Amino acid sequence: MTLKLGVIGTGWISRAFIDAALLSKKYDFTAIYTRDLANGVTFTEDFEHVAIFNDLEEFVKTELDVIYIASPNALHFEQAKTAILAGKNVIVEKPAFSNPDEFEAIVQLSIKQHVLFFEAAKHLHEPSCDIIREFLSDKTIIGADFTFAKYSSKMPALLEGDLPNKFNKSFSGGLLADLGVYLLYAAHAFFGKPIYADYTATMLESGVDISGIGVLSYETFKVAIKTGGNYTSYLPNEIYTTDGTLTIDNISTPTLAFFTDLSGNKTPLNLKSQPQNMLEEAQDFAAILDNPNSRENFEHYEEWINIARDVAETSYAMRLKAGIIYDADQK
Repeated sequence: MTLKLGVIGTGWISRAFIDAALLSKKYDFTAIYTRDLANGVTFTEDFEHVAIFNDLEEFVKTELDVIYIASPNALHFEQAKTAILAGKNVIVEKPAFSNPDEFEAIVQLSIKQHVLFFEAAKHLHEPSCDIIREFLSDKTIIGADFTFAKYSSKMPALLEGDLPNKFNKSFSGGLLADLGVYLLYAAHAFFGKPIYADYTATMLESGVDISGIGVLSYETFKVAIKTGGNYTSYLPNEIYTTDGTLTIDNISTPTLAFFTDLSGNKTPLNLKSQPQNMLEEAQDFAAILDNPNSRENFEHYEEWINIARDVAETSYAMRLKAGIIYDADQK
């Protein structure tokens, strides 16, 4: 079965997901929604027979099996709600929603409407994640340091006095919700939900964070996280155990990892990667959409939902600690 794919958003990440979906041979890119038809024309020039809409209601009425949503964060909730009420399955780019209340409302609505909701957290679908989780399964964790900081392409505009969506609380922006979500997903995938989470941020006048340092507290250890959009970090990521240290090159897309034991001996992990780093999640979503009644598929789906819920709750708690209040939180 080839799934008819509709897309909301014309950014680079939408193109990346479309490329992965088409590479999987499980999807047919058939429609796109954008507020600017000209952007839609430019975005789809490499594809054939893609319908372009600037009316959301008309878009969701079309014959689509699943809609991928990669608009600014604050728009996800209403767009996902509209799609689900039209009977469409939805894949929402992370962070899926502005706060846990929005997250839970969409989960419950999807159940009521008998459709599926996925948060596009590619970590959970990459073989490297499973390899690291399996490696850590017999280890005693005593701490970790995770860093993801990259100078944003939107920084020049910010410095010139503009306010890109990424740095605007009206669009549920900030770095914790941008690069930081990769760190939170890694921590939750490897260690589970923390007992307590804190976050200290460097704030912009717009009311969101440009960088920050957080601590995730578990029963017997802590995980330090650091993120930023006004600088680039080249630090590796480390997980500390009673037997030694696991070093990972890139927390968002791990390609190299090795374990150094207490004597200094290094053992590489055989991480596997695909030519397109969103391919695995596209394949996993398609497998469940093709056969949602499979017990194995349901267990995977339930795990993804539970981790996504925990990440949403942890991120929200950290935002509040830093005094970051979105417009969506007031609704």
